[in-house]
Amino acid sequence: MSINNEQTTFRGSTHETVEQPVLLYSFCPILHFYHHSSSFIYFLRCFSCPSLALSLSIYLYLFAGDITQKGYEKKRHKLIRAYVPHAGGNLATSDLPPPTYTDLPYTPHQLKYSHTTTRISIWYHDEYSYVHTEAVQAVLARHVERKVAVPMPSKRRSLVVQTSMDAYTPPDSSSGSEEEAGPGDDMSGMEHWMSRPSQLGPAHLGSTSSSSSSTQSGGSGNAGRLADSLAHTHISHLAHTHLATAFPFPPPKNPSSSPRVYVCGVLTGVPVSSRVSAKIQQLVNTLKQPRRPPLREFFVDDFDELLEVQQPDPNQPRPEGAEMMPVRGEALGVVTNWPPSLEAALQRWGTISPKAPCLTSLDTAGKPLYVLTYGKLWSRSIKLAYNILHKLGSKQEPMVRPGDRVALVFPNNDPVAFMVAFYGCLLAEVVPVPIEVPLSRKDAGSQQIGFLLGSCGVTVALTSDACHKGLPKSATGEIPQFKGWPKLLWFVTESKHLSKPPRDWFPHIKDANNDTAYIEYKTCKDGSVLGVTVTRIALLTHCQALTQSCSYTEAETIVNVLDFKKDVGLWHGILTSVMNMMHVISVPYSLMKVNPLSWIQKVCQYKAKVACVKSRDMHWALVAHKDQKDINLSSLRMLLVADGSNPWSISSCDAFLNVFQTKGLRADVICPCASSPEALTVAIRRPVEDSSQPPGRGVLSMQGLTYGVVRVDTEERLSVLTVQDVGTVTPGGLACVVKPEGVPQLCQTDEIGELCVCSIATGTSYYGLTGMTKNTFEVYPVSASGGLVSEYAFVRTGLLGFIGPGGLVFITGKMDGLIMVSGRRHNADDIVATALAVEPMKFVYRGRIAVFSVTVLRDERIVVVAEQRPDSTEEDSFQWMSRVLQAIDSIHGVGVFCLALVPANTLPKTPLGGIHLSEIKQLYLEGGLHPCNVLMCPHTCVTNLPKPRQKQPEIGPASVMVGNLVSGKRIAQASGRDLGQTDDNDQFLFLSEVLQWRAQTTPDHVLYTLLSSRGAVSSSLTCLQLHKRAERVAALLMERGGLQEGDHVALVYPPGIDLIAAFYGSLYAGCVPITVRPPHPQNISTTLPTVKMIVEVSHSACVMTTAVICKLLRSKEATATVDIRNWPPVLDTDDLPKKKPPALYKPTNPDGLAYLDFSVSTTGMLAGVQMSHNAVGAFCRSVKLQCELYPSREVAICLDPYCGLGFVLWCLCSVYSGHQSILIPPVELESNPALWLLAVSQLRVRDTFCSYSVMELCTKGLGLQTEARGLDLSRVRACVVVAEERPRMSLTHSFSKLFKDLGLHPRSVSTAFGCRVNLAICLQGTSGPDPTTVYVDMRALRHDRVRLVERGSPHSLPLMESGKILPGVRIIIANPETKGPLGDSHLGEIWVHSAHNGSGYYSGYGEEVLQSDHFNSRLSFGDTQTVWARTGYLGFLRRTELTDANGGQHDALFVVGALEEAMELRGMRYHPIDIETSVIRAHKSIMECAVFPWTNLLVVVVELEGSEQEALDLVPMVTKAVLEEHYLIVGVVVVTDIGVIPINSRGEKQRMHLRDGFLQDQLDPIYVAYNM
Repeated sequence: MSINNEQTTFRGSTHETVEQPVLLYSFCPILHFYHHSSSFIYFLRCFSCPSLALSLSIYLYLFAGDITQKGYEKKRHKLIRAYVPHAGGNLATSDLPPPTYTDLPYTPHQLKYSHTTTRISIWYHDEYSYVHTEAVQAVLARHVERKVAVPMPSKRRSLVVQTSMDAYTPPDSSSGSEEEAGPGDDMSGMEHWMSRPSQLGPAHLGSTSSSSSSTQSGGSGNAGRLADSLAHTHISHLAHTHLATAFPFPPPKNPSSSPRVYVCGVLTGVPVSSRVSAKIQQLVNTLKQPRRPPLREFFVDDFDELLEVQQPDPNQPRPEGAEMMPVRGEALGVVTNWPPSLEAALQRWGTISPKAPCLTSLDTAGKPLYVLTYGKLWSRSIKLAYNILHKLGSKQEPMVRPGDRVALVFPNNDPVAFMVAFYGCLLAEVVPVPIEVPLSRKDAGSQQIGFLLGSCGVTVALTSDACHKGLPKSATGEIPQFKGWPKLLWFVTESKHLSKPPRDWFPHIKDANNDTAYIEYKTCKDGSVLGVTVTRIALLTHCQALTQSCSYTEAETIVNVLDFKKDVGLWHGILTSVMNMMHVISVPYSLMKVNPLSWIQKVCQYKAKVACVKSRDMHWALVAHKDQKDINLSSLRMLLVADGSNPWSISSCDAFLNVFQTKGLRADVICPCASSPEALTVAIRRPVEDSSQPPGRGVLSMQGLTYGVVRVDTEERLSVLTVQDVGTVTPGGLACVVKPEGVPQLCQTDEIGELCVCSIATGTSYYGLTGMTKNTFEVYPVSASGGLVSEYAFVRTGLLGFIGPGGLVFITGKMDGLIMVSGRRHNADDIVATALAVEPMKFVYRGRIAVFSVTVLRDERIVVVAEQRPDSTEEDSFQWMSRVLQAIDSIHGVGVFCLALVPANTLPKTPLGGIHLSEIKQLYLEGGLHPCNVLMCPHTCVTNLPKPRQKQPEIGPASVMVGNLVSGKRIAQASGRDLGQTDDNDQFLFLSEVLQWRAQTTPDHVLYTLLSSRGAVSSSLTCLQLHKRAERVAALLMERGGLQEGDHVALVYPPGIDLIAAFYGSLYAGCVPITVRPPHPQNISTTLPTVKMIVEVSHSACVMTTAVICKLLRSKEATATVDIRNWPPVLDTDDLPKKKPPALYKPTNPDGLAYLDFSVSTTGMLAGVQMSHNAVGAFCRSVKLQCELYPSREVAICLDPYCGLGFVLWCLCSVYSGHQSILIPPVELESNPALWLLAVSQLRVRDTFCSYSVMELCTKGLGLQTEARGLDLSRVRACVVVAEERPRMSLTHSFSKLFKDLGLHPRSVSTAFGCRVNLAICLQGTSGPDPTTVYVDMRALRHDRVRLVERGSPHSLPLMESGKILPGVRIIIANPETKGPLGDSHLGEIWVHSAHNGSGYYSGYGEEVLQSDHFNSRLSFGDTQTVWARTGYLGFLRRTELTDANGGQHDALFVVGALEEAMELRGMRYHPIDIETSVIRAHKSIMECAVFPWTNLLVVVVELEGSEQEALDLVPMVTKAVLEEHYLIVGVVVVTDIGVIPINSRGEKQRMHLRDGFLQDQLDPIYVAYNM
């Protein structure tokens, strides 16, 4: 009966149809497993092939025997009923018959071809290897239906251009790796079998692009375009609640011409046109989907953060079979003419058949270069053996003795020289150690090879003439010593360089014994290189076993494509071939690159019987075969696939057979084998004459494999692994499977374990490593009862698998490729196979995919790195990456931590072009991969984060206070000493009166000295000069300005003396001054609006400034930025009136307004704080007492004089205390970084004040130049950093350490702390104890607890005291929510009570409630009468053992961070500085960092110091660092240029401005990564 040629649509794919006969033909071989009709039909129905299952069911019924037409109709109706579409459109599957084989994990029918007679003929070869590809396509189709929106990374145009196709070179030699498609080959014209995997998936996978805006984040026309998936995404815009910003980011009208933004001379970015906020919204929507497994959220008490331990799945499959029995290979036959040793075989053939060809080497054109005969091999080996023993060193002291190790360094294209050298060593009884040619001193893995040579005691390296000439040479022509290598004598083995042996000299040929024959190197998972020793008896026995397995006979021709220096290529092409007098055609790798079909051509040309290849060679041949007509492979009786044990080699084998079956290739010819360096050949499939008994296949459940259990797949359908057998155990061997970890106990029959082999033909040890040798080569497997399986030792092969029915060996992976994630095993090769099944060979190179694991948060995480094809677009590559992640997640049930694409030819290579896995992993860990695309998925795969904290029901402040008292903890409160009233100037209530008094009593005393950028005095002011200039300024305000008492005046001056004179002139006129930073001349458009804003908000009646700034305000650029007509009058103080004012204003109310202090907080809030005359007097008095300031003192000030303590020190303190202030404008340090310290040194200043930005400039700018400048800082007793933040310990320590040798005492460097409500709370001063440093538990701090730990403890955070509490200041730590007092073990808000607190905000927030809350708060319990100001900073008090100035115990205040900047994530409080510190340490190229939250995502912005190619290296490093140290998942990583993170005049980061700039696309980022 013929099956109707109708088309069947696969469920799960709405686009693609496949003709039934083709599918039936494809799946028929599966009947060897599913030969029961019901089982097979069930399989088809499960596998979304209902129509095919129906057709096959009818087909089977017809063949079941005679059936009438009526019976046929009845049967047909019954069968069709199950497939009738229901209302929902789905096919009914509820009445499917249950599988008939669920009782056993697998049956012999499933793992071995059945001999049961069936009516269905079997054509051709098994094609079930496509099931994996189909599964991947089905998974992707399912994800496409769900329309998961994945935001695409943004990349700067320059970065896109640099990584575009033009920047690439086509894959060179080495890019064709283990599974590489041939260079430049077009895949479009492949045969039907090649296109099938993509046909079976949805046709429009690529069209469901889930990218967001453009990949080019600047200047491109399509930058604003969003993909289809974003059409359904709601884009929310952030509502800005700031009153005003210090330097707003206005949306540009013309993005292409928008100027860059400068703040304080710092570059902050370029507006671009992509929609970052839309992408983040997209990311948020993606993250709302449930992840697997869901985190259990429950209350966590205290600060114990425990990583979630993955609980074992109670439903996980467990082995059910009986304990396996060791399987013995066939007996090793005793053949009479087998030689007693390999040297004896060489002697026999060299003398009996000297003309017989032994080895033919080919050139890059494929022509024979040299034919080595057995006679030549014999004679040249003897000659070399003689020279090794007698011509190296002297007669008395030969360099090489029998038993010594000798390195063999030969290139892959010179097998003849290698063969001669190898047999020369065997004849000389020295031990050859074949290694790769070191191409450079920094070759991948070369250093580890050097360690091996050193441990083996190698002093001589044999090499060829051509290779010797090609080695790197020094200037003198000598070969330099490679890194990590011992000193070697290089010995060239060509005959012309050798002496003839005497006629009476002859090598002693002994029978094979237990002496070491050779050492084969093995590269471990971590990149270390071990030497496996193989004895002479093992060598001979192995050759005999291979001869018996492969049925080798004399004079056969064998084509060898493999590396002849090690592994299968060495065993077959160099050793066993000589034992059987075979002729080897050695195809070099360089020829395969040029002509991938060369090995097939040589098989045809020489009528070769055997070929030794890898899967990649078969794959390359498939790609290139279409141009060849005259291929005939009928001579081949054995195609040995060296990596046939690899699960994903099946597709290459099957595809190769499908194409070349018409060229004479027989199905039984393909013989995969399993081998390892330790156990040599473990198993090999024999070529059979009877092709009616095809090899076995197993379709195994991937989920079962992850638990180490063999389960034939019945339910998952998509998640399967097809494995082929690698034949039976080699002759003379005994094999068993033991548990991979712990005691080598025998596995059960349905359990995956490590294969162990007991045989003479194995390696015997790792050279020089006794401990590792014992664990690998001396293993004694035990049964469940504890009894030994054998008295002889077994060798661990490093191969994972099981032994099926009939003794067939199945390999599922390697120990080195094993990745343990959350207690489940995953194999790197399986993940590679899944990645390849997603649009294979379209975006990445087939053999250039590395899969490895890295430890993050105490569990293994999977990393996938692939080389991207140069013709792939950014969007295509990103879509491919997204689909790979989906496929791996669905099929393997595991998330990928990082998927990175690197440019072609950039991954480290092995000498034969494969990828060097350990080097790639090392580069990844060091941040040196330089990928061109990165996709991180920490949300998916990191499921063991600590349990989120849920806050307790609010406990009242009274309960907290009582609890503290009961537990013996004191309430956290402290105070500075009292303010006395003793000095002469204390009789004055107003600062203007103090100045007038000083002008009368000490008119010539210098108060101010201003230094220029060269360190010279540019101007100075005495008491009288300042008084007179202030009078003239007052006259100007009264006459020209017409100002009245109480009017506000904006002082827009550069740092200098004019500002001071203008300030006191305003006081003399009865006006209220406001100091304003002038606009930056190079960046008026950004900085002028801030000036205008302060002038408007402060309601200034006029603006006073210099002539230069007047001109700047009237310039065209300024007029274009703000409307100059709306400005109040601008007065130029360079032209002051000569006469005095009629009368100076005499203030009467001490509580009246003295000046307004306008500043911008780090969160972007602009507000003016009212400072009364009383507060100013108390402030100056407090600073004077703390710093012991008197008229005889000199103080150097390098601060911006516009707000806070900087303004007070610059303008007020000198007038009040009478000391001389040496003024150093911080802007001058940009041209002369040494200016400040030079002034301190030359003027012998004892007290100096600076900002963090000044200290950083000196630390970085001066470096090692300090000694040459002759600085002397030994007189400095107080160097105080003025800031509104946590002390930057690392910077202050670096500064102290750098200038320690110049006399700077570390204790003199300290910090001050002030805030908006009180401009100075703490100041170290000159007397009192040294600053205290404590170490607190960072995890406890997240829970608002303070727990002191020892230095160096895990999660310890160093905190430095923020200076001594100023006189007249009281501090208490309060709960910011309940306003109750806290104990000293709690983190809380710092509240301050002081005479110099601010009076309130001036029209700042516009809300009376907020004003009273900030400046007039009262505790809810305890002392409820005292009025406190809330600083908005979190900190804690700690009573120390030190004694303060009053003789009592010293209370130290530790500031942790701003309350409004603290981030609430996962129920805990995080401080940006802690995360930023971790990020900066993550990679050497990170210059600066800032973090901020947005919609529950953590955004990290890093400044890149280096080339843009390094930008993407930072993404995984940053993500990992934050995860490891803070248990937080980074949502977005933004890589920018240096200077983009805005800072204020105090050197503090403006994180909220950065956030606004990021969301408005004004940062011009190099790269934006969205972690999934």
